[in-house]
Amino acid sequence: MRPPMPMGRGNFGGRMPVQKAKDFKGTLRRLIRYFRPHRLRLFVVLIATILSTVFSIISPDLMGRATTRLFQGVTHHDLRFGPIVHILVILAILYLFSAAFTYVQQYVMAGVAQKLVYTLRREANEKLARLPLKFFDSRPNGDILSRFVNDFDNISTTLQQSLTQVIGSIITFLGVIVMMLTISPLMTLVVVLTLPLSLLVTRFVAKKSQKNFKAQQKSLGQLNAHVEEMYTGHKIVKAFGHEEKSIEQFESVNAQLYESAWRSQFVSGLIMPLMNFIGNLGYLFVSVIGGVLVMHRAIQIGDIQAFIQYARQFSQPLTQMSSIANVIQSTIASAERVFELLDEVEEVAEPADAQVISQPQGDVTFEHVRFGYQSDKPLIRDMNIDVKRGQMVAIVGPTGAGKTTLVNLLMRFYEVDAGKITIDGQDIAQLKRDNLRSMFGMVLQDTWLFHGTIRDNIAYGREGATDEEVIQAAKSAFADRFIRTLPDGYETVLNEEASNISQGQKQLLTIARAILKDPAILILDEATSSVDTRTEVLIQNAMNALMKGRTSFVIAHRLSTIRDADLILVMNKGSVIEQGTHDELLARGGFYADLYNSQFALRAVTGAV
Repeated sequence: MRPPMPMGRGNFGGRMPVQKAKDFKGTLRRLIRYFRPHRLRLFVVLIATILSTVFSIISPDLMGRATTRLFQGVTHHDLRFGPIVHILVILAILYLFSAAFTYVQQYVMAGVAQKLVYTLRREANEKLARLPLKFFDSRPNGDILSRFVNDFDNISTTLQQSLTQVIGSIITFLGVIVMMLTISPLMTLVVVLTLPLSLLVTRFVAKKSQKNFKAQQKSLGQLNAHVEEMYTGHKIVKAFGHEEKSIEQFESVNAQLYESAWRSQFVSGLIMPLMNFIGNLGYLFVSVIGGVLVMHRAIQIGDIQAFIQYARQFSQPLTQMSSIANVIQSTIASAERVFELLDEVEEVAEPADAQVISQPQGDVTFEHVRFGYQSDKPLIRDMNIDVKRGQMVAIVGPTGAGKTTLVNLLMRFYEVDAGKITIDGQDIAQLKRDNLRSMFGMVLQDTWLFHGTIRDNIAYGREGATDEEVIQAAKSAFADRFIRTLPDGYETVLNEEASNISQGQKQLLTIARAILKDPAILILDEATSSVDTRTEVLIQNAMNALMKGRTSFVIAHRLSTIRDADLILVMNKGSVIEQGTHDELLARGGFYADLYNSQFALRAVTGAV
């Protein structure tokens, strides 16, 4: 019989470097807890795996017996097909039973794995809803997405496939050793002795190939980053004539990737012929020793056939276990990343008697507020503001002055370190978060529109809004006219980046969304700098309509747009250094006056409006 071929290339260790968990045992124990509700199903999987494996182990022994009877019948000229057919029928039944139990095992395990991952994914999603903005500000979006997509897929695949393979491999390994020992302890010893030699060769080759795989991964990362960077900014590359330089850099990194990939695949590919060679040596000795034993009538001719099949099965569990070990390492690392997310510090818990403002008026005060993103580096030291309902409050200052921080504190995306913020006299720390945030409407410089119809995007402002209310909000935002010029009107589907409408049109839609919400307090981040003059006038008119009768906090970039503000807060380095009306602040000749005059002078030079 032809000696068995080893498993896939490099399964003993010539693989890509595997991400490892920091606390393997602790993470494994925690993951196992999620199996507890599925103990009965796991027991069914265990029994089905054992029976399926046992049936497959018995099969070579029956085939050996059939071969022995056939050989004896031919040599003694007394060939009877009845007993042989009987053995073959039993063999076919065993194969059917093995297949049936394999199906049961896979079906039940798939349900367990998907239920477990469903529970984990739900917990992670609920956790994200309870995490403070600080968490999202401190991590790239790609990292969070990777945990939700790659890590969960990794856990799901491993639980569904690898766990049953581990059980099957262990049972196969033990069962095969027992069956080989019943045939011939001497031949079993020969097969077992080839195992250390295989492991030594594998370890040696894996060690050599691992550094090449690491180099391959590094080069692949560099190549992917370069390609993404070049094609994301291809307009800039072309505009500055850097095509040749980009191609040269690509060729350099691509050559490094070719070299490391070639070396890693070549070295790890040596495992197959080396394992094949060692396996052939083992089969050679087994054949010679088996032939001698048959001549001395110590075993039957069919026993040699059965033994060779068992020898083949003997190496497969070891190969599988080696491959699965890497998969499990990677899976536990993925589980650890998910558990890290689940263990993140959540938002400060709401008090049991959290208050609700049913009809907010819009009075806002900051009383001796102190805050810092890091406890030892305060950004806002002693902020005191008193805003009356219906007032327009402009917040101005250089980049990093703390303008956005003020808004984050107002909506409790961050908690104050000292002092308090009140709305209508109620400390916002004592309010329910959803009630607090329902009072605000936001129009930011970075517009956010989701993939869907224009109607759905505007209706996002208030649940249950009617079509008439959506259209009226669009008219109030001066967006109705351009919407009706689109081929599908309000049913126009915006693509993922809403690139099928202009920046100014996006802004009008977000204003319509805020109008539909009808909030008591507005937060506006001027977003007219990147649009044409006509659209800017429309946006400004829409924002003025939106602010009418509402308390408004406007983060101002162009000071000419806030001349009519009831109160202007001038911020620098986290503190309100000046406050008053436009005329009052100009008369003082302080920081605001310098900012305003510098912008006016710049417009005069550039001819900006």
